Amino acid sequence: MNTQKQRIKYKGFTLLEMLVVLLIISVLILLFVPNLSKHKEGVDKKGNEAIVKIVETQIDLYTMEKNQSPTVEQLLKEEYITQEQYDKYQASK
Repeated sequence: MNTQKQRIKYKGFTLLEMLVVLLIISVLILLFVPNLSKHKEGVDKKGNEAIVKIVETQIDLYTMEKNQSPTVEQLLKEEYITQEQYDKYQASK
């Protein structure tokens, strides 16, 4: 009778239950981490495409305002684009 009270008194998770939970968490992490890196690559690609479109739009805007085609350096100098946009545009070419 005394041993039954002790078992009831010490309720909690067993080592086996903890290992099963850790195994499940590990498997989920292994499934999701590669997918996250693939999504990051896709986001970077779309971001670079967006930068190219921004620069092309600014070229059109500059052409409409000044009746001449600018270089990308002119757009940067006259602050139509930022240094970061310039760098990413040059890297995408």
